[in-house]
Parts: sequence; structure tokens; C-alpha cells
Amino acid sequence: MIRQNAHKYSVSAMCNVLQINRSTYYYESILQPADSSVEEAVVQIFEDNRRVYGTRKIKVELRKLGMVVSRRRIGRLMKKNGLVSAYTVAQYKVHKSVCNEAGIPNELNRQFQKLTPLEAVVSDLTYVRVAGRWNYICLLIDLFNREIIGHSCGPAKDAKLVYQAFAKVKENLSNIQLFHTDRGREFKNELIDKVIETFQIKRSLSMKGCPYDNAVSEATYKLVKSEFVRIRRFETLEQLKRELDDYIQWFNEKRIHSTLGYLSPHQFKSLNKTV
Repeated sequence: MIRQNAHKYSVSAMCNVLQINRSTYYYESILQPADSSVEEAVVQIFEDNRRVYGTRKIKVELRKLGMVVSRRRIGRLMKKNGLVSAYTVAQYKVHKSVCNEAGIPNELNRQFQKLTPLEAVVSDLTYVRVAGRWNYICLLIDLFNREIIGHSCGPAKDAKLVYQAFAKVKENLSNIQLFHTDRGREFKNELIDKVIETFQIKRSLSMKGCPYDNAVSEATYKLVKSEFVRIRRFETLEQLKRELDDYIQWFNEKRIHSTLGYLSPHQFKSLNKTV
């Protein structure tokens, strides 16, 4: 009725006469996409993103398609289709290694927001079972856009694994200004020291027993465990390497991050190029 007479009377006046809130009229007047089309889009987005997106990220992706849908509605459609995000498995931690007692200060000092690529790179290692035995993954993360710039995996939690991650970095290592890690012994080794010295990279270490000093690395590994490690079974190291390469390509090129304004690392970097 209000829409049919909007050319003759003001919406405010008609809402007052009919005792309807203007916000209610404007909300209900917006054409909501049909459940069938939204449902199809929700399922497609979930499947296209490795079955890890929850309602928040799916809502962002739907908006890109021109669909304004509430998280409650998305959750209802996910439940209907049996779509469960990977973030439901409890964490388990392996035994900690001997601490690196080197007298290197925390130069990063929890300054996780960086304005230029490779201004600071952080790293850590995590575990994964391969054919019933522990193997390990090492990631190098650029704080500028949360991009995983280097990675490796292998049967030993040692400096060689970290060195292999550096070897996969496509950028000039001399452009890395700061390399920050926790005090794991795998980061204190002649092999790693040689890389640091050769490319003149400044070193930074977290305080002993303080994971918050390397919070971005910790958060990234939580994503990797939830989205990649826990929802797969690896029978060989070759399988792990192949699937890790594929996951990281998706992570860098397509996976949206709330800290990047719901852009992927590559999208964020493209939109924030520095001269």
C-alpha cells in the first residue's frame, strides 16, 4: 500500500497513519533473494573454499554476489545441508622442545601491522601425522598482508626444515628486514644464522614462554590446523607436500581474511602497492 501511494504521499506520513516504523517498511520493501538461490550460493561458496568458511565469511561472499543475507539465515541453510565448518576440533599439542636461550631481544615488540611487504616476516612450526608418524610444517608469513611466502614439510623438526622454507621464497631475501620467531631450537642453528647473515636480515625472538609475542604466526597455524591438517589423512610425505602446495596457493590467492578487510593476501597486496 505504501509503495503504491509513494508518488502521492510521503513515506513518513503514511507510516505514521498506519502506525508502522519506517525502518520496518524499508527493510520489508527490499526484495530478499529466494531461499533456493541463496541456498545454492551458500553450498557453492562452502564447497569452493575447502569447507572451512563459517557464516561470517559466507555472508561477505554472498554480498559480493549482490545477496544481502543475515548470518542467522545462512546458519539455518548450512544446518539444513549438513555444512559444518572445520573449526570444531579440539586442539592437541605435542611436547615442547628445548628453549633457545640466545640473547636476542624482541625487536618486533608485538607490532604486527606493517606498511610495506617483507618489513617483518614471522615463522613457527606445527605438526601433522603422516602414515601414523609425526611430520612437521614450517611457514614463513609476511606481516604486511599475512601471505605465506615460504613453506616446507618433512619428518624432522629442525633447522633444515626452516632453511627449506626460505629456499621456496620467491622474493629477494635481502628485502626481508626482520625475521621473528619464538625460541624453538630449530631457529637457532648455524644453517639459519648463515641465511640471516648472508642476506643481512635483522633477528627478533619472542620472550621465553610468551606465545603472544608471535601472535600472528600462532593464529595462522591455528587456521592451517583447522582448515588443512585435521580434516585430511596423509599416507605419504609426497602427498602432504602436494596438498600443502595446493592449500597455500588457495590461502594466498583466494582465502579472505577479516584482518585484511575480507580480501585475500594477494588482493590486499595488489590494492596496497607501494612505490
